[in-house]
Amino acid sequence: MAKTTYIDILPENYDLYYKNLQTGDRFTNARIIRKSLLLSDAKKLDLAGRSLFAFLGAVWKTYDIALKNQWKSAAAKIGRSNWQLFIKDSANRIRLGLVGYAVPSDLHQAKVGQLHIESPATEIKIVQYHPDHYYISQKVAGKKGMRVPLMITEALYLPLELKLNYKSNLIAAGPAPTAKLYAHVHRVYQGLDLYDDLVIDLDLVTNWKSASDTLSSVVGLAVSYDLFIHLHDVTGDLWIDNVEANHSAQNWVRDPFCEDINEVFTKAFYQVPQHWAPITVPVGAEYESIYKDF
Repeated sequence: MAKTTYIDILPENYDLYYKNLQTGDRFTNARIIRKSLLLSDAKKLDLAGRSLFAFLGAVWKTYDIALKNQWKSAAAKIGRSNWQLFIKDSANRIRLGLVGYAVPSDLHQAKVGQLHIESPATEIKIVQYHPDHYYISQKVAGKKGMRVPLMITEALYLPLELKLNYKSNLIAAGPAPTAKLYAHVHRVYQGLDLYDDLVIDLDLVTNWKSASDTLSSVVGLAVSYDLFIHLHDVTGDLWIDNVEANHSAQNWVRDPFCEDINEVFTKAFYQVPQHWAPITVPVGAEYESIYKDF
C-alpha cells in the first residue's frame, strides 16, 4: 500500500472521493480507507433516531405541559432536555419493537445496568477501580463522535457519598443471600495500609428506589477506593441506574447512567479501564446495559 502525506483533490472529484473514502484510525495508523457499507448498532440507532424526528415531533406536540415536565424532570438527572430524552428513549423502543411510549421516571432513564444470575451460578461480583490516576475516554468539544484518552487525577477527600437507583428481583439460593454496592476504602494509619468498607445493602425484591450512604471520616488518611457490586447466594436480576460516588464536589463514577457498563476499551484507548470489570462472573451470570420496558 502506498503511503502519502498530501492529496490534492480536484473540485470535480470531491463528491466521488468523499462518497467512497473516509479517514481511518487517527491514533495509531493514520490513513484513508474505504467507507464501510455495514453500519454498527450505534450508527443504526443514531440514523433511526434522526429519521424519526418528524414522526416523534408530531407525537411530542400532543403532550401536555404536565407530561413534558415529567420528561424534563427525568432528563435533568442525565443532563439532557426533555425532548432529547424522549427521542433517545423512543428510538430504543422502536429498535426493540416495543409498542407505545415510556412513562418518564426520575429513577431510571433509557438504558440501565442489569446483573443477571441463573443456575448453576449463585454469585456475581464486579468492580470499578478508582486509583489516584487513571485514563478515561473524553469527548472532544465541537467534534461529534470524536473522543480522546484523558488522564484523570482523583484525590480522595472525605466525605465519600455512595448513591444509586435500583430495582431487584432476586431469590435466595444459598445460606447467606446478599446484594450490595460498596466502596472499599484504602487508608493509611501509623505506616499501615488499612481498609474500611462503605456498604449499601440492597433489598432482594423491590420496585425502583434510591439508596445512599456516606463515609464521613476514617482513622488515618483516606487514600483511594474501589467500587464493588456483589450479589451472593441469589439468582435473578438486579437493575441499576444513576450510580454516584461523590467526593470533592463531583461524581467520579464512570458511566454513571449505565449506557454500557461492561464496555472494554482497545487500540489507542487501551489504557482506559473497563467501566465495570469482572471479579466473579461464573457460567450462568452476566452483566450488561439494556433497555427494558419497566
